[in-house]
Amino acid sequence: MGLFAERRRRVLDAIDGVAIIPAAPVTIRNNDVKHEYRQDSDLFWLTGFDEPESVLILSTVHPEHRQVMFLRPRDPEREVWDGARVGVEDAKERFELDATFPIDELAERLPSYLSGAPELLYELARQGERVSLDDQVLAAISHVRGRGRSAKSWPTKIMHPEPVWHEMRLTKDDQELASMRRAAEISTEAHLSAMAQAAPGKYEYEIEALFREVFRRHGSQRAAYTPIIGSGPNATVLHYHANNRQLEDGDLLLIDAGCEYDYYACDVTRTFPVSGRFSDAQKMVYEAVLDAQLAAIEATRPGSTIEQIHRMVLRQLTEGMVRIGLLEGEVDELIAKEAYRRYYMHRTSHWLGMDVHDVGAYFIDGKSRPLVPGMVLTIEPGIYISAEDDRAPAELRGIGVRIEDDILVTESGYDNLTAGIPRTIEQVERACQA
Repeated sequence: MGLFAERRRRVLDAIDGVAIIPAAPVTIRNNDVKHEYRQDSDLFWLTGFDEPESVLILSTVHPEHRQVMFLRPRDPEREVWDGARVGVEDAKERFELDATFPIDELAERLPSYLSGAPELLYELARQGERVSLDDQVLAAISHVRGRGRSAKSWPTKIMHPEPVWHEMRLTKDDQELASMRRAAEISTEAHLSAMAQAAPGKYEYEIEALFREVFRRHGSQRAAYTPIIGSGPNATVLHYHANNRQLEDGDLLLIDAGCEYDYYACDVTRTFPVSGRFSDAQKMVYEAVLDAQLAAIEATRPGSTIEQIHRMVLRQLTEGMVRIGLLEGEVDELIAKEAYRRYYMHRTSHWLGMDVHDVGAYFIDGKSRPLVPGMVLTIEPGIYISAEDDRAPAELRGIGVRIEDDILVTESGYDNLTAGIPRTIEQVERACQA
């Protein structure tokens, strides 16, 4: 049994009824031009299949078909334009399925798969995407329910997939970790190249181009998210995406960029001086962020929680803000009043995997869940001081610093997947002057 078939078996062992997992929709960029296609992470995790217009059905109640896929048939005319398709006939054996059918038959056949199922696992109304499929699923339930004199039941409960395969995706197996390590290696090379090549006079988009070139040259399919290349005051904008400012002498350059490799993401941020040397003011802010990040990474181990790590970062950053003159007062009182939010307004961590903000619950029974080996999370504190902030010391205005690494929880503690990218002031300055 292959990897994907084994994952489907685990899902079937965990459910009582039917699960429906559709492909990501094709989205139009403009007119007849489509956005780059990326398969839905759930469907790819369960099949390794990367074509659109497909639906996987897993059933514990159908007498013959526990694993069924609906997909596009072969179409020689369309394949001339868009490339080869797997096709209905070959997909059954290739993906170890019980049955395969043309996607056009889904609406007709769906009631037979929902008949007798006490529950349905399906994500309804997903961000306004799959309206047509939602309609087909609800119509199929209505069709089965309408057979009132039949002995067959119908799904009376529609469940979100979070408790089942999203929880399975949260802890990574060896193959997944190998892909994540490769994504981290490629992203490391890109960050090192940026540190060496960024200079006054270049544009942010030139640095973005460098990242994308390194990603593709090493076999990464795409950036894991739109790179953030924020120089000078742009480093204080959390999700800055314009990437069109010219770098100036004395700027800090904040780069939040990672690649995706075999559907697994790297998410890493570094901040460094464009001219190769931190100013005294930049050093103060940078060291405050670095101290918080290092403490948080050291606290990452089985049994600790993301909430505990975040609280530690809040204390470290608040102490740093007082030290460098951004805040005044007692640290405990400043934390209670959330005074830090003026300069640090986001969380410290998120899950990482196939999705940059990966799936899996953060809380269990209302409590922050303990970390276990195989989880991967980011540690990414920051301080962002707007150039317009007249309450901040003048020399600190316009400085933005974030430092982010990808941390694997291990049996004995942690493994920093992105440790190869310089972090200390000495390491960063040396890399910038390479």
